Amino acid sequence: MLDTGYWMHTRQIASSIQYLVSSIQHPVMLSILIPIFNFDIRPLVADLHGQCEALGIGYEIVCFDDDSTAEFKALNKAIWKMTNVIYREMPQNLGRSAIRNALGKAARFENLLFMDCDSKVVSPDYIKKYLEVIKLGGNSKLPPNSSDALKLGGNSKLPPNSGGVIYGGRSYADLPPQDNSLFFHWHYGKHREQTTASKRNRSPYHSFMTNNFLVPKAIFLDILFDETLRQYGHEDTLFGMELAQRNVPIWHIDNPLEHIGLEPVDEFLRKTEQGIENLASLAKAGSLIETKLLSTFFMIKKLGLAVYIKWIFLVFKGIITKQLKSVSPSLFFFDFYKLGMILIKFGH
Repeated sequence: MLDTGYWMHTRQIASSIQYLVSSIQHPVMLSILIPIFNFDIRPLVADLHGQCEALGIGYEIVCFDDDSTAEFKALNKAIWKMTNVIYREMPQNLGRSAIRNALGKAARFENLLFMDCDSKVVSPDYIKKYLEVIKLGGNSKLPPNSSDALKLGGNSKLPPNSGGVIYGGRSYADLPPQDNSLFFHWHYGKHREQTTASKRNRSPYHSFMTNNFLVPKAIFLDILFDETLRQYGHEDTLFGMELAQRNVPIWHIDNPLEHIGLEPVDEFLRKTEQGIENLASLAKAGSLIETKLLSTFFMIKKLGLAVYIKWIFLVFKGIITKQLKSVSPSLFFFDFYKLGMILIKFGH
C-alpha cells in the first residue's frame, strides 16, 4: 500500500508540471498567502479556490499553520486535497511577522495576495477585481489620474511606471454579534476599520493593514516584516512606513474581506495593550513610525501634561474598562484608554 509521503511527492511533481503549463497559458499568476493560527480556514479556501477555478487563471493558495492547536490542524489538513493548494504546519510558532515572511519567500508567482485566516469573502468578484487591477497596471504601470484608476477607486497620485501595493480594505457584518462579549470588537471595527477607498487614499500609508493586500514579490522581499515583533500589533504600521520611506505607493480600492474573527472584549483589550507595547518599543528604538496615538503622546509630553493624564487614567481605569464592556461602549473612552496605556509603557 502506498504511503502518504508517496502521494505528497506525486502531488509536488504534478504541481510543478502545472506551474510550467500555467506560466505559459496565463500572463497573470497569483499566489494567495494565508497564515493560519487557531482558525478554521476551510470555507475561506473553498471560496478562493472556486473563484480562481472559475476564472481559469494560474494560481496557488499557500497556507502555513503557525503551530495551532491539534483541533484546528485536524480540520484544516483537509484543504491539501484541493488542486493548487499547499498546506504546511510549522514545527513551532514563528509569530505574525515571520510566518508572513515565510509565506512570501515560498510563493512561486510574482503577485502576492496576503490575507488573514479569519476572513470571509463577501464578493463573488473578489479575485476578479484584483486581476483587473493587475492587468490595468495597478501594481506596475498604471498612469496617474487615469480614468481606470479613478473608476476602481485607486490612488490618483500613483506615479507612472512604479511598483506599488494594492489594499482592498476590511469590512464587518452589518448586524452586531449576538454574543455581547464580542460587541466591542465589532463596534470598533465597524466605525474605525471599515472605511471606503476614497477615504483611505487621503492617507494611504496610515490606512494600510495586512489583512487583505496585493504586493509584487520583489517589493515584498525587499522590505519584509520586522521579525523582532513576535506578539500582536503594529507590524502592519511598520511595514506601511517602510513602503513610504522607499516611495512605494499604496493604492486603495474597494475590495474588502469581512473580518469574522471577533474576539471577546477582554482579549481585544489585551491585544491592544500588546500593540501599544510594540509601538512604544519601536518609538524608543528610534523607528520612524507615525500614528495618531504617538503624535498625541508627544504633544502631551511637550505640554507637560503626561503625569496628570496618567494619574487620571489610573484613577478611572476600572470605570473606563467597565464602560468598554457595556452594551454601549464609547470609542472616546477607548482612545483615552490607549493614551493611558502608552503613558504607562513610556514610564510617565
